[in-house]
Amino acid sequence: MRIDTRMGTSAALQGRLSGRTAIITGGANGMGLAAVRQFAEAGARVAILDIAGEAGRAAAAEQQVLGREVMFVETDATSSTAVRAALAEVNAAWGPVDTLFSHAGTIIVKPLHESTDEDYDRLMAINVRSAFIVCREVVAQMRQNGGGSVVITSSIGGEKGFALESLYCMTKGAVLQLARSIAVEYRDENIRANAVCPGFVKTAHGLREIDELDGQGQNWNEADLHGVQGRLCEPEEVAAAALWLASDEASFVNGTALYVDNGWYAKG
Repeated sequence: MRIDTRMGTSAALQGRLSGRTAIITGGANGMGLAAVRQFAEAGARVAILDIAGEAGRAAAAEQQVLGREVMFVETDATSSTAVRAALAEVNAAWGPVDTLFSHAGTIIVKPLHESTDEDYDRLMAINVRSAFIVCREVVAQMRQNGGGSVVITSSIGGEKGFALESLYCMTKGAVLQLARSIAVEYRDENIRANAVCPGFVKTAHGLREIDELDGQGQNWNEADLHGVQGRLCEPEEVAAAALWLASDEASFVNGTALYVDNGWYAKG
């Protein structure tokens, strides 16, 4: 069943995150925005932390018009100071955070031998440092308030290797291991951590990835996409997986990599 979270409240989502206070980094666009819509529809108070100011404010306003508790805090998630300030703002409005979807990230498509130190530093900062900082700050808060649930966006590339995406795959492997490590370290403090691992997704990010791979000589036409994952994944489908992992329905799911790829990873 496909759920259109831009429309009215659906019975499938209503109340699943009731009473939760959630942070979604990278929530202004794409999969992050789809998650904002679904988490808010499911009853959570949602704080969007994103560097994209105009899009973030628009996302929050869209949900506020629907009567949902959503705020936007313009935040550079690679900065400890900025993340702590944003978290303090969320706490002042709503109290402790018990749900985190660490989604902020980007991609560089380039052969390894042409990749620069600056490419490495940029991707490690946006994809890995941001996850490290926000998880560290939120987990510290969860420990003081009875636990919580962490979901991190990795990728099918977190465990599969792909040509022209060595830096990206390295960063997504890092955040996958972060999720697993949090799960092991904090299980007995009632904190769960899991990762969602999408294939190609129909977002601006995903379509840019395909275009840049094509531009580097790969061929990702409709038949090629069908061969690996059937079709392009919808951003709402990744958001639904993240919401499930965050919810009590997944109360005994901890340290997993949930592939949202229609069998691509399993196929090998």
